[in-house]
Amino acid sequence: MSLELQTIIDLIRYGASRFNAAGLTFGHSYDNALDEATQLTLHALHLPHDLPPAYGNARVTEAEKEDVLGLFLRRIEERIPACYLTGEAWFAGLSFKSDPRALVPRSPIAELIEAGFQPWLGDREVRRALDLCTGSGCIAIAMAHYNPDWHVDGVDISDDALALSRENEQRLQVENVRFVKSDLFAGLGGQRYDLIVTNPPYVTNDETDALPREYAHEPELGLRAGDDGLDLALKILRDAPLHLTEDGLLICEVGESERALVKLLPELPLAWVEFKVGQMGIFVAECADLIAHNAAITRLANAREHAGTRTA
Repeated sequence: MSLELQTIIDLIRYGASRFNAAGLTFGHSYDNALDEATQLTLHALHLPHDLPPAYGNARVTEAEKEDVLGLFLRRIEERIPACYLTGEAWFAGLSFKSDPRALVPRSPIAELIEAGFQPWLGDREVRRALDLCTGSGCIAIAMAHYNPDWHVDGVDISDDALALSRENEQRLQVENVRFVKSDLFAGLGGQRYDLIVTNPPYVTNDETDALPREYAHEPELGLRAGDDGLDLALKILRDAPLHLTEDGLLICEVGESERALVKLLPELPLAWVEFKVGQMGIFVAECADLIAHNAAITRLANAREHAGTRTA
């Protein structure tokens, strides 16, 4: 193999082939074998993620080759997401620390942040924004980074996730964000926001049980959300009006649970965001519409709480 794998591009091609042959699952920041092999190779060689292609033909030493192949082996045998092996994930153009204390950053909300939440915000002024279920802090920190005049709160129930989010706050040196421990809105008192953005758990029980091994390295608290994936989303829809300003917006990701939500609340006006790759299960809701339909939402959310479904 020493003679066969001589250059950076040789290693990347070999890793991608091995990953595909092993039937790995890709869904943690990168969605294909070639990108993951590139990420792991450059990390092992201590090279930047945006290395110019001309360096692909650079030769590697035997020691470097061993480091790269060692990472490939762990990815295949342990099914660890590549971002956990490198300790880094890119989100909205920013480099975040990533480890099993929180989900790997990968929400398409990054595209909304980079677009300034347009056209949804229009000419509304945002002074305070909330990232509910912040996890690694990626959404809160990215919002704060791109909007230095906003005050951003990031909220999570997990002490581990909050510790990671504060490490990312220091890593990216943003000063207009703070992190708060809270079970959804429970710890926020009467605070109100012009914009609430949330990527809560939304994977159904059946889907969570059937997830590939890669997802077992992530905290289940960030994934599982009841039989239809809406246990937390319904609570957020119910309680958001108490924490939104009069013309405030709620932006919420529910992924594949979109169909179940539309079926449960067919009369609720929700705008489903179109991304570069199509619709991704993220809706925008106006505070006024959430208030108008609060009775129906509350009935659904309360029924689940009374039935003893899991809170997060």
